[in-house]
Amino acid sequence: MTTPLRMDRILGDRPFAEVGDPALAVGDEGRRLLAVAGTHLTVGGIPGFRRIAPVGVYSTDDLACRALLHGRYPVHAMAFHPRLPLLAIGTGGYDGGYFFEGELLLLDLETGAATSLIEHELGRQVLGLEWLDEQKLRVLMAPPDDWQDKDAWSEGHMAVVHRADWRALPPQSITGHDLAGPRVAAPRPDGRESARRTVSGLSTDWDPRCNVRAVEELSDGRIVAALDGARLESWLPSGQRQWAVPDDDGGGRDIVIAADERSAWVGLARPEWEKARQAVVRLSLEDGRQLDRLASSAPMSLVRCADGLPALGPAGSLGGRSRLRIRHGSRIYFRETVRKEGKRIPGRGETWLAAASLEAIPVAEQPREPAEAEVRRLFPYSWAAGETHFAGPGVETAEGDLVHAGTVHHGRGLQPGGSFVVRRKTTTGEPTWVFRTDRRATGLDSDTETVYVTYDDGEIVGLDLRDGTLRWRRHLTVAAVAVLPTALTVAGLGRPLIGTSDGRLLVCSLG
Repeated sequence: MTTPLRMDRILGDRPFAEVGDPALAVGDEGRRLLAVAGTHLTVGGIPGFRRIAPVGVYSTDDLACRALLHGRYPVHAMAFHPRLPLLAIGTGGYDGGYFFEGELLLLDLETGAATSLIEHELGRQVLGLEWLDEQKLRVLMAPPDDWQDKDAWSEGHMAVVHRADWRALPPQSITGHDLAGPRVAAPRPDGRESARRTVSGLSTDWDPRCNVRAVEELSDGRIVAALDGARLESWLPSGQRQWAVPDDDGGGRDIVIAADERSAWVGLARPEWEKARQAVVRLSLEDGRQLDRLASSAPMSLVRCADGLPALGPAGSLGGRSRLRIRHGSRIYFRETVRKEGKRIPGRGETWLAAASLEAIPVAEQPREPAEAEVRRLFPYSWAAGETHFAGPGVETAEGDLVHAGTVHHGRGLQPGGSFVVRRKTTTGEPTWVFRTDRRATGLDSDTETVYVTYDDGEIVGLDLRDGTLRWRRHLTVAAVAVLPTALTVAGLGRPLIGTSDGRLLVCSLG
C-alpha cells in the first residue's frame, strides 16, 4: 500500500533525542559506541497506555543512533558483549504487590532485533550485568518477591549464565535453574546524574524533553506545543524555539488558540492521586506570560468547539480511560457514568454519551463549563452489547456525526481487535463504520476527506472519513529510527502535525 505521508520538517530534533531524559549510560570504547537508557515513561502520558523505557545505541563519532529498543520496564543494567554485536539489557520493577518482575534482553546491534531471554512469565528484575568472557554473563537479580522478606530491597541473587553462542539464543531460553545463585548484597544505585554527565560530555545540545501532549499551528507559521515539563512552547517558521514556559508539576495537556491568535488556553496536568483542582491557564502567544487562570473542582478536558471558543468537558474519574475529548463539537461531549443506587462499581448500561448545548452556556472570557442542569444523556456509550468501552480522542464532522477512538474493557488488558475508531450518528448512537486494531490510539483528527489516527506502537493510519476504509498506513521513523506518536492535529487539508514521545514535532503533508 503506497503511503503518501511526507515529513517536511522536524522541530525539537537534537542529539540523543530518542531516549529523552538519560537514566543510564554505558560505553564501549573499542567500538566507539554508547548505550543510553532513558527514563521510564508512559506513551502519551495517559494511564493504561503503553509504558516504555527507551534504549538507544549511538556512535560516539557522529552521535547517530545505530539501534533503538523500547523496553517495558525501567533499565537498571547494560553490558556490551566483548566480541559480538550484542548489548545485554537488564530491566525490571516492583509490581506494587509482591513481585519483582522484569526482563533480560539481548539487542542485536546489526539487525535491531531484541530477544527476551527469561523463561518465567514474570521474568526477574535484573539489577546488574557483566560479561566474564564471550560465553559467560554474570547476572545480578532482585529476589522474585518480597513476601516476608525484609531484605529483598537491598539484597539479590547472583548467577553466571553460560551459552556457547549468545547470538543464536531463542526467546525464553534461560530457565530458573540457569538463574539460581547465592544471595548477595544488591544495592540499587541511581545512574541518572552520571548518564547526564556522559551525554553532556559528548554534546551540549541534548535536551531531556519528552511526551508532546498537544500541538497547534498559527496562521503566521509558528507552531505551539504542550509537553511534559512545559506548559507551552512556541517554534518559529525558521525552526528555532521562540520561547517556552517550564512547569515542574507535569506540563500542558490541551491547547485552544484564541481567535485573534494573541493568546492560548492551556489545560495543565493533574495527577490522579492528588487532590489539587484542575488548572487551566491563559498564556500570551507573544512571550508565554500568564494572563489568566482558573481551577475546576473536577477533572476536565479543554476542547475547542465548533464556534472556535474553548470549553471544559468533564473528564471522569478514570484518568485517560474516561477522558473523551471531542474537537470542533457543536456541543460539549463527554462520557458519563451513572452509578446505580447501592452499587460502588458501575455495570453495563450505566455509561452514557452525554452532551451540553453551547447555547445554554453564557460566553465569557474563560472557557465555558457546563452546569449539571444543562447536560443531556444522548445514548449508551457502548454500541455493542456486552462490551464496556473506554474513551479516547475524537472529532465532530461537518455533518454532525462523531468520530472517536477508544478501547474495549475486558479486565484482561487490551485484547486483539480491542481498539476501535468509530463514526456514530449523534441522534441514535448507531455506528456508520468501525475500524478495529490491536493498539491504543494516541491521537485522532480529521480534515474534510481523511481521519488520521496515531497509535502507541508508532503507526499512523489514514481512514476514509465517509466509510472508514483504510487509505494508507505507515510506521513513523526519523533517520530510519522508529518514533512513537503522542499527539496529533490536522492543520489543514492533508497537513497533519505530530508530537512524539521523545519531544519532537513532525510537520507532515500528504504528497
